[in-house]
Amino acid sequence: MRATGYGLIMIKVSVYYPSSDGSTFDHDYYRTKHVPLAAKAWNPTSTVIDKGVNGPYVAAVHMTFDSMEAMGAALGSPLTAEVQADVPNYTNIVPVMQISEIVEG
Repeated sequence: MRATGYGLIMIKVSVYYPSSDGSTFDHDYYRTKHVPLAAKAWNPTSTVIDKGVNGPYVAAVHMTFDSMEAMGAALGSPLTAEVQADVPNYTNIVPVMQISEIVEG
């Protein structure tokens, strides 16, 4: 984490799964298999899973890291290819990634 005028800054990686006609998503597999695999590969500070109720996304996951460098090192893990290869096991949706600074918590 780094300090700014707002306090300590952490990095949040969010992966969103847009809803569309014909899309499929296995929430149980995602929660019990895929996200734990990603957490093992990347070792984030925290992980939160969203199940869409109303809105443009079926699901999302948010992982926080202590810094941009920590996030980069995590995503550079040799297990990242395994995480990416697992996506077809729970969805046919192409995910959208957002990287953000958490400026207030």
